[in-house]
Amino acid sequence: MAEAKKGIYRHYKGRTYEVIGTARHSETLEELIVYRALYTSKKFGKNALWARPKRMFLEKITFEGKRIPRFKYIGRA
Repeated sequence: MAEAKKGIYRHYKGRTYEVIGTARHSETLEELIVYRALYTSKKFGKNALWARPKRMFLEKITFEGKRIPRFKYIGRA
């Protein structure tokens, strides 16, 4: 499987995130991507941290009839 580079990504819905690194789930050992929101959310606060399965982070989805990355790398932090 491909690697997720550290840096800035744009989610297909438009928000930006910074990939901090990878981690493993303590029970299943599944690889996770750890990333920080580069915005303030009323619900989660400023720069909330998130983790998502690597396979899901790197997958392509169908959006408005096109196959696009769920998260697109846009550059270094």
